[in-house]
Amino acid sequence: MADYSVYELLNKKRRGGPLEPREIEFLIDGFTRATIPEYQMSALLMAIAINGMTAEEMATLTQAMLRSGEQWHLRSEYDFIADKHSTGGVGDKVSLVLSPWVAACGVQIGMLSGRGLGHTGGTLDKLEAIPGFNARLSRADFERCVADAGCVISTSTEGIAPADKKIYALRDVTGTVESLPLITASIMSKKLAMGASGLILDVKTGSGAFMRIYQDSKALAQSLIAAAAGSGTKVEALITDMDRPLGIAAGNANEIVETIDCLKGVGPVDVMEVTRAQAERVLVMSRRFDEASANRALQEALTTGAALQQARKWIAAQGGNPEIVDDYSLLPQPREVIEVKAPQSGFITAMDTYQAGMFTVDLGAGRKKADDVIDYAAGVLFDRRTGDEVRAGDVIARIQLGSARRDAEELRARYLSFVKIGDEAPAERPLVHEHLT
Repeated sequence: MADYSVYELLNKKRRGGPLEPREIEFLIDGFTRATIPEYQMSALLMAIAINGMTAEEMATLTQAMLRSGEQWHLRSEYDFIADKHSTGGVGDKVSLVLSPWVAACGVQIGMLSGRGLGHTGGTLDKLEAIPGFNARLSRADFERCVADAGCVISTSTEGIAPADKKIYALRDVTGTVESLPLITASIMSKKLAMGASGLILDVKTGSGAFMRIYQDSKALAQSLIAAAAGSGTKVEALITDMDRPLGIAAGNANEIVETIDCLKGVGPVDVMEVTRAQAERVLVMSRRFDEASANRALQEALTTGAALQQARKWIAAQGGNPEIVDDYSLLPQPREVIEVKAPQSGFITAMDTYQAGMFTVDLGAGRKKADDVIDYAAGVLFDRRTGDEVRAGDVIARIQLGSARRDAEELRARYLSFVKIGDEAPAERPLVHEHLT
């Protein structure tokens, strides 16, 4: 690889000039191999955060990061294997419902997923609330689970996109987390390194989303799709609503309960609608279904119990106790439940979903820093959400405490601080805003 002056490249980017593909590859390769120090990479990240990147620069950055480690090329080993990514939110258990549901329709799906940090819950943390569930799988175990259960969700291996791990640690402490090019390269370097046949992206928008403003969410979705150009992975995105929690439950064990309820066909309407929309796209992407037959197959998988049976197989394949599907008491249970009642009659006009997420984290259900320990029994049940009519004294939420002891009145007051009740019902927001290809 050609040798460049890092100093000159930093100046070039600081002045707003685009970097050539070979220059980007030189910088990522040098940082991964530790020949470029952290202070110079930090300067580059800040220059990118301030000046942005062209579409070509973003695609090159993504490719350079994915080439820093293992590439799985899964699509060469399966007729069709799907992958999914969500930008995260509060109560977002879509991946957990979608995986066995899609697998029950005969389409294989595998995900390398993440843990929760900040206000969003982690898919792996939720799964690890199941006794015995193993989310740390080798490549061989990953493929065994696909063979045994048609679906798998595990943590990313050390070999996938090591450049991203090193860069993400710097972004976290240099104020460059919210840069569109850096978000795009981080997500897509890991996803494209897997090399699935098709990838569905769930990009959230609203008060509980990473990108709160709709146009920012759309720009992110378009950027993620553009970064996959020429990769061989077919990518589509749905922009879905996160202006209120998704479903009733936010936490870990309680979200597993809600997941199983969904696979029994009795889950919350919003979770079912958002999951079905994504599952339909996955089935259509496989080219074995059109939209009508995909919907019929999904409905049949629910009504015959095939999706639920697939969940049992999947949990067992990853070492978990499949009996939790029939006996929720086998999951971690809250030590105490605190009811929150409506202080007045009216409609819930708004919920600051970011604050709702941070409230759940503070109960012990999430992490503020990477080494925080999760309390799987802690969480919140949002019995009433934005748009619902309430009467004074109605229970609008149940706060579930795990091992921690907390002041009940203080928790009630904090909960009510991010929920607004007014006289008029708010305008309805769609759950699925837009489909992008």
